[in-house]
Amino acid sequence: MAVPKRKISKARRDKRRASNVKMTAPNIIECPKCKAPTVSHRECGECGYYHSRDSKQKEA
Repeated sequence: MAVPKRKISKARRDKRRASNVKMTAPNIIECPKCKAPTVSHRECGECGYYHSRDSKQKEA
């Protein structure tokens, strides 16, 4: 019966298993203010709106 000569480290084992993990696509919603597509739980890239407040500074 085949027996490994040395213990395989956790790092090496986890590197081998890392390629089998399936990533999920981010949840895309539309901004309630400007209706642009944005990732949920992030500020809008177009208008800067997030959770009832504007985070982008107005340019003068």
